[in-house]
Amino acid sequence: MTDEAQVPKERALVEVSPQTKALVEKEMPDATTQVQQETMALFEAIKRRAQAEIQGASKFTAEAYLSAVQQAREAIESDRLMDPERIAYTIKLMEMDAKQNWDKILHEMSELGDRLAQSAKEAWDSLFNPSGTPPNS
Repeated sequence: MTDEAQVPKERALVEVSPQTKALVEKEMPDATTQVQQETMALFEAIKRRAQAEIQGASKFTAEAYLSAVQQAREAIESDRLMDPERIAYTIKLMEMDAKQNWDKILHEMSELGDRLAQSAKEAWDSLFNPSGTPPNS
């Protein structure tokens, strides 16, 4: 049996982005290859997790928004209590408001991803550089 076959699925080789590789090699030039690889895998896992959270939130929010707008439009159109042009105008206002809210949610989720990445880097620094001096000083 080869070593690769014995590696659990959650610890299998991870495709590392060039940015992550460059960051780890720059910040940890004296670390062993295994330590660098594990660090790169950690950073990639954090990035994937943040992206999955953003995608999950955006899918849920988009579906909920579309459903609510469609239900509101159908209810208003079925009642015929308002002028169709007024309905279209109101829906347009709702869409504009929802887009602004949507953009804000995406921005906040992006900031969350950035904070997670920064937290991971700070955790790494505190583990391997507890003195607080920059590693390349």
